[in-house]
Amino acid sequence: MRKIIALTLVAAAVAVSACNTVAGVGRDVEAVGSAVATTADDVRS
Repeated sequence: MRKIIALTLVAAAVAVSACNTVAGVGRDVEAVGSAVATTADDVRS
């Protein structure tokens, strides 16, 4: 029973860290897109 609880806790920790990683990647991609858009606007001006 202890092994099942331990494995469940490890799986939950991995799932939470994976969500944070995906969220971080999303913010990074958004920042890059914003930088590209700003640069494009600067070139047009």
